[in-house]
Amino acid sequence: QVQLVESGGGLVQPGGSLRLSCVASGSIVRISVTAWYRQAPGKQRELVASITSSGETSYADSVKGRFTISRDNAKNTAYLEMNSLNPEDTAVFYCNVIAAVSGLGFRNYWGRGTQVTVSS
Repeated sequence: QVQLVESGGGLVQPGGSLRLSCVASGSIVRISVTAWYRQAPGKQRELVASITSSGETSYADSVKGRFTISRDNAKNTAYLEMNSLNPEDTAVFYCNVIAAVSGLGFRNYWGRGTQVTVSS
């Protein structure tokens, strides 16, 4: 199986920045896609950004130009650099990977999330 641990969330003022990290561990053979989702109170979980093993990225329109996703394949770690944060970015951010583990095919895995609160 794969365990995902997110970190880097917290309270930040509008206009501020945060960098989230997601470390994957377990009997990982290969991580295909890594993504960040978020869920604000009373709203559905939404895709924020994704990155493939070859480095292709995709972003939600609401974060384009402000957020940057990256990954370090050697460390099985992904990052989400968030700039120009505004209160609408307040949410629990979840790391998600599509990964193959020893003896199994590709499966979808989720972290437990890290809270990001943007408030003055």
